[in-house]
Amino acid sequence: MEPVLQQSPTAAIDSQVVRLVLAGALGLFLGLEREWSQKSAGIRTFSLISLAGAVFTLLAAQTTYGWPLLFVGGLLIIAQGVLLAVRGLLSGGEDGLALTTSTSMLVAYGVGALVASDLVIEGVAVAVLSSLVLVLKRELHSFAENLSREEVRSGAEFAILAFVVYPLLPAGEREYSFPLLGLDSLTIEPRVVWLMVVTVAGIGILNYVIVQLYGGRGIAVTGFFGGLASSTAVVGTMLDHVRQNREAVSYAAAAILLADAAMALRNLLIVVAFTFSRGVLVDATAPLVAVIVTGIVVAAFTADWSENVDITLDSPFSLRYALGFGGMFLAVLVVGSVANAQFGAAGFLATAVASGLVSSAGATTSAVLLFRGGTLSAETTVLSVLLATASSVVVKAGLTAVSPNRSFSRRVAVYSAVLVTAGGVVTALVVLTA
Repeated sequence: MEPVLQQSPTAAIDSQVVRLVLAGALGLFLGLEREWSQKSAGIRTFSLISLAGAVFTLLAAQTTYGWPLLFVGGLLIIAQGVLLAVRGLLSGGEDGLALTTSTSMLVAYGVGALVASDLVIEGVAVAVLSSLVLVLKRELHSFAENLSREEVRSGAEFAILAFVVYPLLPAGEREYSFPLLGLDSLTIEPRVVWLMVVTVAGIGILNYVIVQLYGGRGIAVTGFFGGLASSTAVVGTMLDHVRQNREAVSYAAAAILLADAAMALRNLLIVVAFTFSRGVLVDATAPLVAVIVTGIVVAAFTADWSENVDITLDSPFSLRYALGFGGMFLAVLVVGSVANAQFGAAGFLATAVASGLVSSAGATTSAVLLFRGGTLSAETTVLSVLLATASSVVVKAGLTAVSPNRSFSRRVAVYSAVLVTAGGVVTALVVLTA
């Protein structure tokens, strides 16, 4: 039996001294912004508060009277914060109730306690994030003041989906049966299913911000990032723009190409992220990369890059859309499993093509989830993803057929055929070299 190595008393003391020094340093770091802003509590106060939190925490770990001291210390910090708030209220200064400084003092006390408890990384992270929040005061206030009601509501709904609903769902694989559909067993990971909803919603919010900031600066932003948020919005905007300006055909067609490239990139990210644990499906990634590269290259050589177009997105995130998306690909998941059980791989492939007309992300997600659960083989999963992607490209070209500008609709049709062909050629090469 190997001897157990124990930490020497000298090493333990050295470790505690280092943590005390680090706690004081982090408190000093937190107090820098308060000192620079000429607040009543600055570098020395914050450093001492963090040091007190560390000292009382060490005493609590080694003595019986340490816990009351730690508790009383926290109460004293809160009392000091209340006094500062009252003084700020009476003086009528810029701080108002001085809530920021009061809260920062309590955070500094907590940082000291974290470091003394050997949660060094956590303590450093809290100190850095808190300091960043203090430094970015003007930017954060400006950001909050410029938010619309719809944006605030969307952010709250997204937070509920990501941080309330997701943790409540069961982790791991679960077996479900659908006797009415003739399906005895279907393996589903509820958290993974919901994570897909959160991921799509998160992409929409991120790209809403990008489109809002850079939407008028070029086709690359409006087409590509707008396509990630809503490819239908890109097609609709281009249809209207071509109607108003017949000379805009080249860059309008390029915008739809870039939206297709963005759609393929989204599918690629889903495939890589959610199959990584079982081995990335290389046979699917290569054709998707071909679609992405082809779309970008063709757009680069055909678009008039001197033109700009604005794209308007009403809301960064829609709860109805997210729930509808989740319900849609869950339905595809079940129907695809039934089709696979009744008709084999051909049944699921037909489902993938049909669902790709509505949402290639949903079809891709369903295929990936069934692959993770062992219901679909790697070959069927790859074909499902590629067919759904091709179906989405085709339906975008079909939407432009209503345009009175026949040159525009023909260009989109030809470019879409080029994308599908590029993906098909690479798929054939992958199959032949396998």
